Amino acid sequence: MSETVINYNEGKVLLIDKPLNWTSFDVVKKLKFTLKVKKIGHAGTLDPLATGLLILCTGKMTKSIEKYQAQEKVYTGEFTLGYITPSYDLETEPEFISETKHLKKGDLEAATLDFVGEINQTPPIFSAVKKDGKRAYSLAREGKEVKLNSRIVTIDEFEITSFENGKVRFKVRCSKGTYIRSLAHDFGQKLGVGAYLSALRRTKIGDFSVDDAENLNDFVKKNKVDTNDRP
Repeated sequence: MSETVINYNEGKVLLIDKPLNWTSFDVVKKLKFTLKVKKIGHAGTLDPLATGLLILCTGKMTKSIEKYQAQEKVYTGEFTLGYITPSYDLETEPEFISETKHLKKGDLEAATLDFVGEINQTPPIFSAVKKDGKRAYSLAREGKEVKLNSRIVTIDEFEITSFENGKVRFKVRCSKGTYIRSLAHDFGQKLGVGAYLSALRRTKIGDFSVDDAENLNDFVKKNKVDTNDRP
C-alpha cells in the first residue's frame, strides 16, 4: 500500500517544536527547502533562546497566519533574579545588581499582581520592532541609543510555580505582542533586585499545544531531507 503524498502547496498547518538556538526564520527556511513549497510562514516569532510551539502555514493556509498570531499564548520558563542584561535575556552578558536571599515566594506572588490585566509594556531594544525603518536589535547591536514606545498588552495569568536560589519558575498566559523578556525585566525592577529571562518555552497558541507539535529533526527526516545543517 503506497503512502499518501501530502500536497503542502495546497495549504497545511504545521506544528513544530522549535529547537534552542534556531530563529523562527531558520525553521521557515528549513521547511521551505524540505517541503519544496513556494509559500510558507510562521504565526508568531520565538526568540532563538526560546523553544516550543511554532505554528507554520503553507500554501493557501498562509492567509490564516494573522488569525493564529492574534490568539492567546501560554509560556513557561525561568527568570534569574539579582542580575540584568541589556537584551533582557542571555543574548548579552548578565550584570550583578543585588542579593536575593531576603525574598520569599510570597513576595514574588504579591509582585505578580501588578502585571495581571491590561498593562503598559515597552519592548526590549534587542527586538524585531522597527525604529526609523530599521529593526531595533540592529541599532542596539551597533551601539546606538534606542528608545521604543510602550504598548498595551494583556496578561491573563502570571503564576510563580517555584522559587529557589534566585531562580523563578513561572507560567504566563498572555495576549499577542507580549514580550516575556520585558516582563522579566519589569518584574525584577518591581522587586528591586533586577531580573532577566534565563529560559522560555511556548506551550500553547490558542487551542494548539506543543504536546501535539513535532520535533523539527523528526519532521525533516520523515520527509527524507538531511538535517545536519540549516539551509
